[in-house]
This record gives sequence, structure tokens and C-alpha cells, in this order.
Amino acid sequence: MTPVEVAGIMFPLFIILVILRVPVAIALGLACVPVFLIEDRLTPFLLMNEMFKSYNSFLLLAVPFFLLAANIMNAAGITDRLIRLSRAMVGHFPGGLGHVNVVVSMLFAGISGSSTADAAGIGSLLIPQMKKQGYSSSFSVAITACSSVMGVVIPPSILMVVWGGLMSVSIGGLFLAGVVPGILIAVSQMIAVYVFAKIYNYPTSTRSSLKEFFVAIYHAIPPLMTPLIIVGGIVGGFFTPTEASVIAVLYSVVLGGVFYKTIGLHNFPSILYNSAKFAAMSLFCIGTASAFGWLLAYFKIPLAVVSFLEPYGVGPVSTGLIVAGSFLLIGMFIDAIPAIIILGTVLWPLAEVSNMHPIHFAIIGVISLAFGLVTPPYGLCLLIACKIGDIEVKKALRDVAIVLCPMFLVLLIVIFFPEMILALPKLLMAKFI
Repeated sequence: MTPVEVAGIMFPLFIILVILRVPVAIALGLACVPVFLIEDRLTPFLLMNEMFKSYNSFLLLAVPFFLLAANIMNAAGITDRLIRLSRAMVGHFPGGLGHVNVVVSMLFAGISGSSTADAAGIGSLLIPQMKKQGYSSSFSVAITACSSVMGVVIPPSILMVVWGGLMSVSIGGLFLAGVVPGILIAVSQMIAVYVFAKIYNYPTSTRSSLKEFFVAIYHAIPPLMTPLIIVGGIVGGFFTPTEASVIAVLYSVVLGGVFYKTIGLHNFPSILYNSAKFAAMSLFCIGTASAFGWLLAYFKIPLAVVSFLEPYGVGPVSTGLIVAGSFLLIGMFIDAIPAIIILGTVLWPLAEVSNMHPIHFAIIGVISLAFGLVTPPYGLCLLIACKIGDIEVKKALRDVAIVLCPMFLVLLIVIFFPEMILALPKLLMAKFI
């Protein structure tokens, strides 16, 4: 079978199954089956074999452990302390709670690595408060959902761990490269909040005193040490990403159980259940997506894409735009992890031909996939925020689109100015990148 024939079977079948609302993980596996049956050199047992090989990875253990750490932090009330610090920092700006929402998401992103944990934990606290103070439900939901996507951009990021393991890219380098885009996204969203506040006359909190500010910092220092321990340990070569995820769990248990004494043994069954549920969803997607990606590689579909586009003189910028557009599109329909496994392997040869740095390629992909967390029909973070805010998704879409506009400009900046995001990795990890 030719690459065109295989692609003509797998991609349309996958799209049809998704439209029929078959779960993405199952749709990816089913889309592989016809090719395994038609091609004489292959057997359906290879589907199970490739899934098993993808699970046999020490690095993938980081996914459930980072999710567990985020859930323990949420249950321990760490979010409350971050909100208090954020309120002391930016609560006096026009649209104070909106700015607090963005800043606390940025801080929590450095602890959890998970956008869904961010949307659920912060949303359950701030959306009711924002509605009570006169913010519209649509804006409260929109800013909560959009700010939560920083969880996959600011280190430590679960997506970056998966990307680094799949593409053999320095995970420490990816973490460092995510710092500047993460800050830019936060600033862009705070600009959007300011505009909303001026148009709709949203309330402003009173300015915190210097004493209140330092008290808030004092209470927030222990959880804010988490990203320094994780990222610093990985960059410094003290431990691997998987070991870092275990240390994050242990640190969060010590914080919640010993230091703050806000969680006990009775909390752990529900925490472990929720963590296992989300981890199982992600890991099952990784298995079927790996089989899907293996078939693409076996029939040399990525090379066919490169040979098709190469005559058009694709350069780093135009390749970056192609990568961003592709991930923006696929992120609307499927979870980010299978999107990385499928589309990342297809587009990486094209990025190599155009001399794009692998970290630059990865950051463009991660930021683009972050949009998919708040854009229908997938939009998992938007669905979580809408459920908390008790409104229909369609009623929040206008405000979501407005908040995403400045974030889209950040994506373009990352595409056109790669040295901006590569400066930190080159400064601290030059020999590894």
C-alpha cells in the first residue's frame, strides 16, 4: 500500500468515528484496524504490540505522578494561599478578580503541570466569587478556562514531558523555553481583563497594605518552591523528570499533611481515584495513538509530506505557521497527547528539513495545542469551567474568542522570534540543546 492509500483510509475513518462521538482513544485504535487487515505484511496483533511498547516507558510514569501532585495540592488548599498572594499583587487593578484569576493560574501552573487541574481547582473557588461581585458568567468562565491553559505551557508541563520523551528532546530545555511564552500569555490575558473591566465597569478591590502583601508571600512560599525544586532539579541534573514527579508528590503530601495539616488519610482514596481516572484516560490515548503513529511511520507518510512541501521552499517561519495551523486544527477535536504522537511525528521531518530548532518546534506545538483546551468541540477546560459556572458553552464562546486574540499574538511572536524562547535554555543548558 502507498502512503496516500494508507492516509486515505486512516484519517477519514478516524474523523468519521470522532464525528459519531466514539471516544478518541478508541477511534484511533479502530482507524488502524483496516490497514492491519488489508496489508499482507501486517497483522492485527501488532496493534496490541505497539500499544504495549508505548506503555513500557519509565518516562510515562511522570504523567500520573504530576496529576497526583496537582490533585493533592488542590485538596490541601494550596490554591487558597496562591489566591491570597495574587489578590495582594493585582487585586487593586481594574477588574481585580479577573487579574487574580490569571496570576493564580500562572502560579498554579508552575506547581501542577495540568490545565484540567487548574481549571477545576481555581474555577471552583473564583468563578462563584466573580459572579457574586458582578462579573458576568460568560466572562468569569472565559477567563478561568483561558488562563488555565498556562498549565501546559509553564513548567513543569505534562505535555512537555511527553513531547521530550517522544521526540528525544531535552525536557529541561523545554521547561526553560516555556517560561517566557507563559509569562507573555499571562500578560496578554491581563490586558484582555483590563479592556473588559473598562468597558463593563467591573469592580476593583482595595489595595493591600505592605504588611498584608508580605504575609501573603510568607504563606505562599512553600508551594511556590515546587517549580524551583522540580525544574531546578531537572536542569541541574539532580534527577530525571519521572523522579521529579515523584518528588512533587512527596513534597505536596508533606505540605498538605504535615506543614498545613489540611489533608489526612481519609482524603487519599478520592485523590487517588481522581488521579487514576485522568491518568488512565491520557495513557490509553497514548497507547492507541502510538499504534496510529507507528503505521504512519511504517508507510513513510511523514516523508511523503516532506517531499510534497519541499519544492515550495519551506523555511523556519513558514514551517512554524504550518505547524501552528495543524496543531490548532487537530487540537479542536482530540486531546493534546495523542495529537503530539500523531501530528508531531508527521511534521517533525518537515521541521528538520527547514532547520527549525527542535525546542522551537515543540513550543509552537504545545502553545497551539493549548488553544484546543478552550475551543469546541473538544475544549476540556472550557467544559469544566462552564459546568462550574452553570452556563452553556455557546454562551461563553464570544468572551473566550476575545480573550484568545492577544494569546494568538503571543503564538505569532513565538513563531517569528525563536531566539526569544531559546535564550533561557541556551543560557542555562547550552551543552544539552
